[in-house]
Amino acid sequence: MSGRTRLTLAAWAASLMAAGALLPLVRPATWIFTAGFLLVLQSAAGLLGRRVPLARPVTVAAQVVVDVVALTVVFAREQAILGFLPGPLVVQHVAELFRLGAEDVSTYAIPAPDTEGIRLMLVVGVLVIGLLVDVLAVTFRRAAPAGLPLLALYSVAAGLSGGKAGWLWFLLAATGYLLLLLAEGRDRLSAWGRVFGGARRSGRSGSAAVGGTAFAPARTGRRIGLAAMGTALVVPLALPGFSGGLLGGGAGSGGSGPGRGGTIAAVNPLVSLQDNLRQPDDFEVLRYRTNARDNSGLYLRLVALDQFDGASWKSSVRPIEAVPKGLPWPDGLAQSVRTTEITSNFVASEAYDQKWLPMPFPASRVEAEGRWRYEPAGRMLVGDDKQTTKGVRYQVTSLDVQPTAEQLAAAGPAPEVLRREYTKVPAGLPADVRATALDVTRGARGDYERAVRLQNWFAEDGGFRYDVDVTSGTGTEAISRFLKDKQGFCVHFSFSMAAMARTLGIPARVAVGFMPGTTQTDGSVSVGIRDAHAWPELYFEGAGWTRFEPTPSRGSTPGYTRSTTPTGNPTGPAQPSASASAQPSAAPSAAESCPPEERRLGECGKNAAAGAGADGGGGTDWAEVALWTLAALLVLALPFLPLLWRERLRARRLAPAAGPLAAWREIGDTAWDYGVEPDDAHTPRGAAERIVEEGGLDGPAAEAVRRVARAVEEALYAPSPGPASGLARDAALVRAGLDAGAVRGVRLRARFAPRSAARLHWAASARWTTLRARHS
Repeated sequence: MSGRTRLTLAAWAASLMAAGALLPLVRPATWIFTAGFLLVLQSAAGLLGRRVPLARPVTVAAQVVVDVVALTVVFAREQAILGFLPGPLVVQHVAELFRLGAEDVSTYAIPAPDTEGIRLMLVVGVLVIGLLVDVLAVTFRRAAPAGLPLLALYSVAAGLSGGKAGWLWFLLAATGYLLLLLAEGRDRLSAWGRVFGGARRSGRSGSAAVGGTAFAPARTGRRIGLAAMGTALVVPLALPGFSGGLLGGGAGSGGSGPGRGGTIAAVNPLVSLQDNLRQPDDFEVLRYRTNARDNSGLYLRLVALDQFDGASWKSSVRPIEAVPKGLPWPDGLAQSVRTTEITSNFVASEAYDQKWLPMPFPASRVEAEGRWRYEPAGRMLVGDDKQTTKGVRYQVTSLDVQPTAEQLAAAGPAPEVLRREYTKVPAGLPADVRATALDVTRGARGDYERAVRLQNWFAEDGGFRYDVDVTSGTGTEAISRFLKDKQGFCVHFSFSMAAMARTLGIPARVAVGFMPGTTQTDGSVSVGIRDAHAWPELYFEGAGWTRFEPTPSRGSTPGYTRSTTPTGNPTGPAQPSASASAQPSAAPSAAESCPPEERRLGECGKNAAAGAGADGGGGTDWAEVALWTLAALLVLALPFLPLLWRERLRARRLAPAAGPLAAWREIGDTAWDYGVEPDDAHTPRGAAERIVEEGGLDGPAAEAVRRVARAVEEALYAPSPGPASGLARDAALVRAGLDAGAVRGVRLRARFAPRSAARLHWAASARWTTLRARHS
């Protein structure tokens, strides 16, 4: 194995071993196989470019081209031209993946799921580091500075992982760097043959370093290695702490203990809520059957937004864990409050793709197909490992909590920890928000009556109008503007009531999900995209988190907030009613609830069987990726074949053992590339004068042509020709002289479309003629 090849392998191994520090950030860590495979292609391109040999910038450019094509095949094959050539659609798709990856980074805490956006960001990052290492260590033969990108990769990974990139990953990265230094040291020392040191300290011999002191390269390598290791240990400790999402490492990023599966911070789902409500045609997102006698209060909750930072409401970074068989009893719910157990069976449409599972609140038991994780604080289920609601079937047992007005009015103070967290308001909240809340609730007795007055003021007494065309906004200024303009949709009503409740010291948050939906003739309930909704939840000790409905003309007003609570016997245990089967239909049926017009428009959801077929397959077909990448490289290499052939032929002709005849042929072909056509009728001396005259050579270049011509004549005619030296230098002088005297177009053609490449055609024709004669 040559030194270059050994150094290339060491650079590849060092990059991949340093990338191991990123493994704790994402689960599952299958992206490392993609990165490793693409690093192989990148290293192979560099190895071939250096062996041709190509100029260093050309070699690096070739590696970049290979990276772009390989990334296109892996991440954007459907958008690519011919399946592998990047075009405008590829650029748009990759930009969108990067945007989604950035959203996922701000969404998830460690370990984040292996989404396509995060995978692309990781693979591209590793390829960039790998390219820097390969260029520094192999192309420019400077392995020591190559430790800087490796150190940067490990340090960033260690800082982001919050300590999860432990000593094992550090040892792996350090080992890779030391292997790189050793490979370069061996390559450098091999150029000197057997190396002997100075005087020995002892009488022993036979070691590589015969002298008592280590060689300078070894000393330098040790020093650099120790410095890099020390810096890698210190830098992560000095990195500032991050909070939130994948960059989270604070209190919210706990959850590495038993049963924990990392943390999640939900992306605000209200980004698309207004667009959903503006849909000209409703379409079904899920269908369910329930044994509840009255499902008007069966809101399907996705996520709770509990942080208000002045710009928006969002969900906190929370630990997630495996879904327990039985969910814990709801916080703050007393046994004295009447509850009824309800069982509901759901099937999501193939057209509904969401990471949160819609469920009645509070759920006490969930059985769902697929990979789901449980977030205890918000009692939410979130998909794990790219799991979404698409076509999912699940059953939820939930509690219909029925507190009375008297129980809510008599509720004691909330726990101090909960009260402190859920009554925070930003310092920049306009004063009129709190002033309006105090004015609306003036004279109220207790938090319950204040909450009811706020709800009724928004829904009935305040003159507010429901309008989905109002510009969306969730910050402090949007709330103040909404209170003045008095028009908006559920986002404005729920956010404003929750913020005002917090100014009154009532713990509040915002829930996002769907209203109960519409009952169909077969007893099932269809939930459409325009049933998307947001509502405030306020905390009352004894009842827990309690729903309120401030949005006029939407949803249902809870009975415990009306002046007279509903009477009647409570429902029995969870038994299916005569009109509602406990089992959901096989899939949302377009024939049952979808008008023919919507069915023709494709708004009724996909057929379940078709959806199941569309979901088949998974993972990356590496054989196919390799074939497409190879095909792409062959197509891209076609225009450069003459250049590559010419460079390779020049290197072979000018090798030290090639002789003057090979150097003379190289000078002749170089002159031909620059427009001086060959003429075999001339003697070497005559051909040299012709090249000097027609090529416009003078000075050292002209003398170089004549020297090579004399060396050729001596090799051909002298009885005992002497050894020729400096042939490669003379050929380089001739080429430089011809290049200096040519215009730009001639120079470009000589490099990328050399005329002497016609010899390839001649050779192929001669071989073809020989083959035909042999088989005729």
